[in-house]
Amino acid sequence: MKRRLMAVGAALLAVAASVLMFVRPADAAVGLHVSGRAIVEANGAPFVMRGVNHPHVWYTGQTRAFADVKALGANTVRVVLGSGKRWGPSTDVPEVIALCKQNRLICVLEVHDTTGYGEEAAAASLDEAVDYWVGQKSALVGQESYVVINIGNEPIGNVNAAQWTDATAAAVRKMRANGFEHLLMVDGPNWGQDWQHVMRDNAQTILDADSRHNTVLSIHMYAVFNNAAAITDYLDLFESRGWPLVIGEFGWQFAPGEVDHETILAQAQARGLGYLAWSWSGNSDPILDMATDFDPTRLTTWGQRVVNGVNGIKATSKEATVFGGGGPTSTPSPTGTATPGPTPTPTPTPSPTSPPTGGRSCTATYRVAGQWQGGFQAEVQVKAGGAAINGWTVTWTFANGQTVTQAWNATVGGSGAAVTARNVGYNGSLGAGASTIFGFLGTWHGTNGVPTPTCSAT
Repeated sequence: MKRRLMAVGAALLAVAASVLMFVRPADAAVGLHVSGRAIVEANGAPFVMRGVNHPHVWYTGQTRAFADVKALGANTVRVVLGSGKRWGPSTDVPEVIALCKQNRLICVLEVHDTTGYGEEAAAASLDEAVDYWVGQKSALVGQESYVVINIGNEPIGNVNAAQWTDATAAAVRKMRANGFEHLLMVDGPNWGQDWQHVMRDNAQTILDADSRHNTVLSIHMYAVFNNAAAITDYLDLFESRGWPLVIGEFGWQFAPGEVDHETILAQAQARGLGYLAWSWSGNSDPILDMATDFDPTRLTTWGQRVVNGVNGIKATSKEATVFGGGGPTSTPSPTGTATPGPTPTPTPTPSPTSPPTGGRSCTATYRVAGQWQGGFQAEVQVKAGGAAINGWTVTWTFANGQTVTQAWNATVGGSGAAVTARNVGYNGSLGAGASTIFGFLGTWHGTNGVPTPTCSAT
C-alpha cells in the first residue's frame, strides 16, 4: 500500500533555547486534546500513543484483531475506514468504537480514500473526507475521550504537493464548523512522507486554522527516512517550534535503503512522541505484516521487533487513564531537543507529605522517566488527599548538583539546589484523590539521586 520514494537529503536547523515554561491545554477541551507539544486526556494526564494500524475496511471480519493488538500491549489502534469513494463505505463506526472501548484502546479513525490525491486518480479529496465524517457525526459525538479523527490518510501525492496547505486548513475549519470537538489528526503530503517539506514549512497555518487549537500533525516514515540524520533533522524542527506531532505510520528496514526503524523507535521514546506501526496484517506486500494471517502467535520479524524490542510497544506503552491506566512512561517537553540515551530505568519514589492546615493535603511522587549522559527527564505526580484542593506547591532539594532546564505543566523555579514547582491555571484544582502530572528536563553530573519532594495544598 506504500510508495517507496527516493531518500531526500535535507538539513533542518533546529536548536531551541532551554527555558522554563509551561503549556496550556486546548480551550475548553472536552476529551483528548493538545497541550503544547503533548497529547493529554481530559483530566490533564499525558497520553503517548503506542500502537499499530489495522486495515479494517478490507478485512471487516477480523474484529478479533482489536483484542489481539491490546493483548500485545498497545494502547492505541489506528483503524482504516473507507468513505465509499474507493473503499467502503464504512458504516460500522459505532461497532468499531465499541470494539476499541471494549479492549481499552484509544481509537484513531482515518479515511483511507484520500491516499495520494492529485496523483492517484481515484482518490477522494479532503473535502469529501470531511463529508464522510459529517455523515458519521452521530456515532462520534460524545466519544471525544476515546476517539481521534484522522481526517484523511496521506491526502496528497507527489503532484502539486503545495495544495496540501489550503486543502488541509479548509478541512480542519469545516470539521469545526460542523461541531466536531475531537482531537484532529492531519497527515502530511507526498504520500504522508512530506519529503518536499510542505507540512514542515506550513504547519503553523494548519494549527492556526483550528478554532479549538486541537490538531496534531502526523508524519509517515518510510524510505524517505532511511537514515538517522533525515529522521532527527525532521523531528528537531517540529520540536523546536513546539508543534504537536505523532508518527502515524512507519515501516522497517527490511532491505538497504528502507526506513531506519531503530532510530524512529529510539527518537520517539526519547522525545515522548506517539507512534503507530504499519500494519497488523493483510498487506499486499506482506513484508509489512506484523502478524501472519492475523495470528498474534505468529508474529513476523517486524512484529516481534516493534512489539517486543527495545523502545517497542510492550516496553513503553501505558494504558489511557480513561480506562484506568497509569499514563505514559514519558512526557514530551514543549520545546527543545531531548538527547536520546540508553533505555531508562524508572525509579518511582512515593513521598507522602504532612497535611497542611485547613484539612487540605496532597502528596508528590518523583520519578526519573529517562536518563542519558549529562541529562535526564523526570515526572512528578501530585495527588490530592481526602479533600478537594484549589492549588498545590511541590518543593524538593537536589543533593547532587542537578539543575532544571525546562518544565511543562507547572511553573518551576528556585534558588540553587532548592526547587519549587507550582500548579498552572488548568491543573491546580483537584478533586479528592485526583492527580495530575508535571515534568521537566534537567542536567546531572556524577550522580542523579532521587530527591524527596514535599507537597502543600491550598
